[in-house]
Amino acid sequence: MALLIALVLGASACGHAQRPERKTYVVSEDATGVGTAEGPGTGGSGADAYCGEVQKQCFQKCWRRKPSVEDLPKHSESHHRLCTSQCLDAFMKCVEEQKALERQDAKRELQFPNMAVAVDWLREHKSEVALGTVVVVAGVAFTLAVAPAGLLVLLPI
Repeated sequence: MALLIALVLGASACGHAQRPERKTYVVSEDATGVGTAEGPGTGGSGADAYCGEVQKQCFQKCWRRKPSVEDLPKHSESHHRLCTSQCLDAFMKCVEEQKALERQDAKRELQFPNMAVAVDWLREHKSEVALGTVVVVAGVAFTLAVAPAGLLVLLPI
């Protein structure tokens, strides 16, 4: 009977998730593609770059078209100011939307039983997560970040 209890206790000890060390874990060698999926997930430090691209595309589209204001010559200085103003508004609106998404994502946390499962899932779904997302692994909290070398990492909180 004692042998049976020892086997059960030994087996059950292996059944619980081991807590990961409080160290930095590399998710990917390259952070490219994080938060690129449609919808939430483009927040974090990529928001300015994303919104900058939105502004650039807005300006190019505006500049190619005839101005919406009557008697304004195409490709004139006034046309340039009009496009700059309209696209600055688009940039500011984008930044506000990204901040709202970032706040929404900050409230969401991902939970995994162990680090291997967490890292595998994050590698497969990195376009769906935002930098700063809280990832809980076996009860230990981490945040998704980009290291100075451009690595996508999980940092302990």
